[in-house]
Amino acid sequence: MRLSQQPLILVLVAFAAASMMLPAIVALGMEDFRTARSFFYASIVGLVMALMVSLARGKQPWTGRNTDLIGLLSLLAAYVLIPAFLAIPFVESLPSTTYLNAYIEMVSALTTTGAQIFESGRLPPALELWRAQVGWMGGLMIWVAAAAVLAPLNLGGFEVTLAAVSANSGTEVERFRRAGILRRVIRSFVQLAPVYATLTAILWLLLLINGDNALVALCHAMSTMATSGISPVGGLPNGESGIAGEMVIFLFLIFALSRVSFTTDTSVSRFGLHMDPELRLGTLIVLGVPTLLFLRHWIGAFEVNAGEDLGLGLRAFWGALFTVMSFLTTNGFESGDWDAAQAWSGLGTPGMILMGLAIMGGGVATTAGGVKLMRVFALYLNGLQEMQKLVHPSAVSGMGSVARRIGRQGAYHAWIFFMLFALTIAGLMFLLALFGQEFEQATVLAVSALTTTGPLLALATETPIQILDLNLGAKLVFAGGMILGRLELLAFVALLNADLWRD
Repeated sequence: MRLSQQPLILVLVAFAAASMMLPAIVALGMEDFRTARSFFYASIVGLVMALMVSLARGKQPWTGRNTDLIGLLSLLAAYVLIPAFLAIPFVESLPSTTYLNAYIEMVSALTTTGAQIFESGRLPPALELWRAQVGWMGGLMIWVAAAAVLAPLNLGGFEVTLAAVSANSGTEVERFRRAGILRRVIRSFVQLAPVYATLTAILWLLLLINGDNALVALCHAMSTMATSGISPVGGLPNGESGIAGEMVIFLFLIFALSRVSFTTDTSVSRFGLHMDPELRLGTLIVLGVPTLLFLRHWIGAFEVNAGEDLGLGLRAFWGALFTVMSFLTTNGFESGDWDAAQAWSGLGTPGMILMGLAIMGGGVATTAGGVKLMRVFALYLNGLQEMQKLVHPSAVSGMGSVARRIGRQGAYHAWIFFMLFALTIAGLMFLLALFGQEFEQATVLAVSALTTTGPLLALATETPIQILDLNLGAKLVFAGGMILGRLELLAFVALLNADLWRD
């Protein structure tokens, strides 16, 4: 049997089953035998079932003329069905919870949302690791799927750019398009997985050096690379690495601003890092918003006669800088100096700012969610050109090498996506309100789900929103919103396209 001839969803299930061995080994080492048995048995059952299905299929190749449709449906099935399997050892290890809560927890992790249902400290260490590990695998899956599934369909932000699949020669592009979906996935996985794992390992070692213990450092490293924001200790302020650890994490969050920072496998990577518009726009936001917040903080400090404390002011600036970077990349880690900055300035929780940053999102084909910086850049260019036409109606000017990355209809597609995104937020808010949520809670839940930024539930409102307190309908709507936010609405619109279903 050849791996490339198996259904993609079957391979993903087998990979998920094999990954359960790591928390089983960790639980066994800590003498948590119930958790170890739960993960070991689930892993064996999953691997045996995958093997039996592959044997039952025989040598029948899993190929078809409509490779793009198979890939998109497999990705959708992965986000809907695989969490149901991942939740089995979770609920078996934690009998006090329900299967629905465990399922939503796994959906949250796999979509890199990181909306933690269970408070830190309640779970055994193996389950804390499993939560972060699933988020890490979800980040790798979207890295690979961006090039293998979404790019050939011009989805996920690629619709804004001139070309999608590859930055190589035309022959290789066509060969990649004609290849089976699993061949595409394997090719992208072989190229990206070593980079992803190496960066995670480096960040883990750096956090260990700065004082975090092995479990906390590993979970934070996985959550940073996946932008899931999952923490076994309730966030960075409760860790031991301090500001040094935050600085290290800040550097690694750059990989969520632009795909250029880690690969050149798609058209969004054709220019150098210094010419990348996403990285430029992200840098402007990361520096500009904290500066404005710092000025607001400084004015507030003078109002309470604390403006002479320069050290506290610098800590406030760093807290704003890190938190803005974290929420722009939809990671959601909070700086340890964020509360100090608010107390210093007298400023309340700036939930609207954090939600705005999450909506703007990170780079195309990264682990970040949101609208994506490339679409924002396309809308900015279109607005700039329209204003230039108002001043000089007959002027003819070039777009420049950076702007030429945007397709002719790029701004049009970006605007359509932005309107669909806004309508989807309104729709989710309506459904959440229908199931008893107040306006503020419904807004935060909808934005958190669609931008895959779970920590918004704790930081965007004065009173943190607890998913455990939601009723059945609200939980299901929130889970659906997370899947919709990870795949983006355009992918679901593409499934309604009749041309995609034709052989």
